[in-house]
Amino acid sequence: MRRLGLTAVLALLLAVFGLAPAAGADPAPAALTFSTDSATTTPGGTVHLSMTITNNKTYDIWFVYQTIDPTWLTTQRPDLKYSFTGCSLTTAAGSTACAGTGPANLGGNYGATIPPGQSRTVTLTLQVAADSGCNGNIGFYSYYYAEFSDSSNTNGGPVYAPETRVVCA
Repeated sequence: MRRLGLTAVLALLLAVFGLAPAAGADPAPAALTFSTDSATTTPGGTVHLSMTITNNKTYDIWFVYQTIDPTWLTTQRPDLKYSFTGCSLTTAAGSTACAGTGPANLGGNYGATIPPGQSRTVTLTLQVAADSGCNGNIGFYSYYYAEFSDSSNTNGGPVYAPETRVVCA
């Protein structure tokens, strides 16, 4: 009982003098978000999968590495047939074709350097094959790593993309 009492008194003193850990959460130094232009598609259709990385730090992002892989449930549906057929980078200056190596390493496509408070969006075109199975979901997850000009870095993941439902029409 004495230890519990001593711990409670110490916690109270820390709270009174403002030395207790803060309850607020800082935003991630870099945040990766996903969106799609459609929640459903049909065999032969396309969906645009957009990934936006935002620099929440006061230093430039110098380098980004990102992977994208199908979720386990997507890999369990061999009748779902799809591929990435296009890639574009959108910045404040407009849209251009991607410069990276594609879905295996999306990081090069972000056109780093990314200044503080700015975002870059990479959009992949997901083409569903005309002979693809129906009534299945196509989903992806991603891991990313970003290096900043203050020599710090951050990584995150898995970050999940919205699932696209393949429906028969």
